[in-house]
Amino acid sequence: MVVIPKIQAEAVSPSRREPQAWAKWGAMLGISMGVFLFALDVYIVNLALPVMVESLHTDFVTIQWVVLSYLLAIAVFVLSAAKLGDIFSKKRLYILGMVVFTVGSLLCALSPTVEWAIAFRFLQGIGAAFLSGLGTAAIVEIFPPEQRGLGLGIRAGVFGLGIMLGPTVGGLLVAWGDWPLIFWINVPIGLVGTLMVARLVPPSAGSGISQRFDWAGTLILSLVLTGFSLGMTRVQSEGFDSVGAIALLVISAMGFVGFLLLELRLPEPMLDLKLFRSVEFSLGLALRFIGNFVMAGAIFILPFFLQWVKHYSADRAGLLLAIPPAIIVLTAPIAGVLADRCGTRIVSLVGLLSIALGCFLMGGFDAQLTLPIYIAGVVPYALGVGLFQSPNNSTIMGAAPPDHLGLASGLLSLSRILGQTAGVPLVGILFSSIAIASAQLTPDLDVTQAPVEALVVGVQIAFQVMAVLSVAAAAIAAIFWGLHKPDRLS
Repeated sequence: MVVIPKIQAEAVSPSRREPQAWAKWGAMLGISMGVFLFALDVYIVNLALPVMVESLHTDFVTIQWVVLSYLLAIAVFVLSAAKLGDIFSKKRLYILGMVVFTVGSLLCALSPTVEWAIAFRFLQGIGAAFLSGLGTAAIVEIFPPEQRGLGLGIRAGVFGLGIMLGPTVGGLLVAWGDWPLIFWINVPIGLVGTLMVARLVPPSAGSGISQRFDWAGTLILSLVLTGFSLGMTRVQSEGFDSVGAIALLVISAMGFVGFLLLELRLPEPMLDLKLFRSVEFSLGLALRFIGNFVMAGAIFILPFFLQWVKHYSADRAGLLLAIPPAIIVLTAPIAGVLADRCGTRIVSLVGLLSIALGCFLMGGFDAQLTLPIYIAGVVPYALGVGLFQSPNNSTIMGAAPPDHLGLASGLLSLSRILGQTAGVPLVGILFSSIAIASAQLTPDLDVTQAPVEALVVGVQIAFQVMAVLSVAAAAIAAIFWGLHKPDRLS
């Protein structure tokens, strides 16, 4: 381990602890710029991939890594970034993330080959890891406990806005010019956002305690997450009969056990396992993983249903897919206010049950689907996502001790990324295997060969399984919350 010297803490005045109203909202605006950039790039690249295949003279398998390298970098570095946030100034590290993200975007736009684009997307992902891992912690520091739900609700709304605009903006930019425009647009936004954070976010000091950075734990966890991410992506493309995919997942599981044993032995670990003594904290992370598993699965399945079963054009399908994020954007801040007034538990529980209802209704979609029936299914799903996210985030962050807010924020982001990484391939495999079996096709055939009737069966069962999973998560949460009073680590 390397000892990180104690840094001079910035002066902490009462105004920093409880910022004036204008300063608080100005800081929220600055942090939101980074959140928006991070969210925008989750999906903005996807619509440009077919164009990039031709422009960069590559193939479908290789071009996927333009997306995967970005997600992999976030998964690998988000906890390290969060831990550094508990040692150094969160504000300065957030600015560093904005700068790295912006520089990465510029280099992506200038990439001459697909290999350089993949490498620079990885660099961009490192910046995004700082934005993802520290944004929530910075908001918790700025907003008082009685307004924490509101602040996190606004953050969830901004994140939803970025996701909603990603496909739309990406499609327009590709139509107006070429694929580099989707990266060029990040440069002015990143520059403005960096200046806003530097000017508007109040000074943030580390814990004031000399701490060691766990290099060994960081390396092992990075290898574990890399193996997990690679294994899940190979499962998606090759199925569970892939020896390489299973080997990667088994090695990752063994490495994770080794990581936990190492962290238990270290006096100053990167991941303080005492955090998980809090039922509120541990259950909150588990629910976030399940929630994002279901959300990723739903987002993955719906486009295939609209285009393969309903035969909608890409632009019409895009408009229909924009309905859930729009509802989430409007609902998330309201959910934060409700959580501040009614408590995070009840609002989170209502959100999970609403997600389950939406998945159950979408599990009835068929080839005769009409617009009113589609809306009737996606609205409760989207309302549930909006009601669940910010109260759940508030529960997790509220259960973390003040000197571990950065780590808690990183774990919150990591649980989301792992939920997405697991949700897409597993729901995809469920959908394709059910459709192929329903059509009585040989397993080696692609799901595109299945008739519409079989595709409908695959979609319906996939959504029904996600509905059951959501109900189970809500039931487990209700039982645990009934047995334990709200707690907070100290």
